[in-house]
Amino acid sequence: MARTGEPQEVPKSRSALGHRASRSSVVDYLFFVLGGLSAVWLAWLVLTESFEWGWFLILFFVVFWVVLAYLVLPRLHRILTEIYVPDYFIGRARTSDGLLGDPINLALLGSEAQLDDAMREAGWTRADDITARSSRRIITSTLLRRSYDEAPVSPLFLFGRQQDVAYQQEVKGNPAKRHHVRFWRCPDGWLLPGGHAADWLAAGTFDRSVGFSLFTLQITHKIDANTDIERDHIVSTLVDADVGVEVSVIRDFSTGYHSRNGGGDTIETDGDLPVIDLRKVPVDAQGVTVAADADARRLAQAEKRPVPTTLGVLLMTLRVFAGALYIALNVLDWHRFVQSEVSAGSLTPNEESTASLVLGIAMGLFGAGLILYFLLALLVFSGSNWARIAAMSYSSLIIVVSAIDFFNGGPQVSLRNNLLGLALDILVVLALSSKRSRLWARRPRSRGRAGVAPVVGEVDATPVSQPDLTS
Repeated sequence: MARTGEPQEVPKSRSALGHRASRSSVVDYLFFVLGGLSAVWLAWLVLTESFEWGWFLILFFVVFWVVLAYLVLPRLHRILTEIYVPDYFIGRARTSDGLLGDPINLALLGSEAQLDDAMREAGWTRADDITARSSRRIITSTLLRRSYDEAPVSPLFLFGRQQDVAYQQEVKGNPAKRHHVRFWRCPDGWLLPGGHAADWLAAGTFDRSVGFSLFTLQITHKIDANTDIERDHIVSTLVDADVGVEVSVIRDFSTGYHSRNGGGDTIETDGDLPVIDLRKVPVDAQGVTVAADADARRLAQAEKRPVPTTLGVLLMTLRVFAGALYIALNVLDWHRFVQSEVSAGSLTPNEESTASLVLGIAMGLFGAGLILYFLLALLVFSGSNWARIAAMSYSSLIIVVSAIDFFNGGPQVSLRNNLLGLALDILVVLALSSKRSRLWARRPRSRGRAGVAPVVGEVDATPVSQPDLTS
């Protein structure tokens, strides 16, 4: 800490950190945009390649849809929405792609334990977190039409973070139809427009079926257009539970409107905002336990390695494995490899010995590069930000060189040469340039120097953050 009489130290440190954060944000944004453009190119390559493979055309179209729906369109939406969608409260949640999501149609007062107790008494089931197990279960339950009362809901974002908790009511054992509502805890001291207090905000909608998103072509739930019906249903279940809730309504909180949510579904609302007061709801032991467990899960989730980072490391490891296999196969048939690499026809023993030495050195350097790349992957896995930047720089260099060669009339990219390797590099850039990967790599470390403030913008610590173009 700075001593009395040395006021310049902290501002100077903050300024230096701020400049460093600004430069890092610009670099991340460039990688983010490059990843989006590369994904578009990859989708085009997959589409054009499909016409060369006969009946495999159907399989390639499926691959093309996956690349388009889950890589290209989400990244393009994320880039564009950071430019034109406001990053402050406007009464709408946002999707993970940055699109405007469901309308905020409820406000609540009370603790999480009171919220959980009231919702359980009203006949609602707390939704599971999204995990590999829960995702697999909701797919099978939808296909086999099996009941799954605790099915997870997709993330929507408010105050720069996804919902804290969600509840639902399944309809007649059909997982494709359900009442559901997401809740976000309001930042301390935050007030609704007009000065109204709220501890929680919520978005309640009714899932009527499963279909394709209009904007991303992903498989998703489709909601009923009249969100006011679901809003009033949630309120009535809480009132009917007779647990001590009180309800008031902010009339015309927002202008009544017709619009679409992030999946392209039509939504309409009259603009009223019910405020549900839960502060008189008695809390039982289960409610306290559930709230405490939820806080513990959120704390653990903040430190948990994000899926995009893990995916990026797996892709890097796959590239190392492919390179090692390439070396092994050529070493096992070294004579054929030397002959194939030298286009001068048959070689004399001396010429073959010289060529073998040169190719051996090149192969050794390639192997050393694979080792360094694998060490880089381990550093990315551990959370090193500079290693993440270095990994994206390497993959980006390969992508740019391949693109220049391709568009200048060089060898065409196809499955028979380097399409798979190029796809790996594009996926590495997409994964490591994602918001979750970036924020985790740049999170403040406990070993940081005392007295130095965290870099502004490194984590979503503030409830309403400044626009972040690298999301």
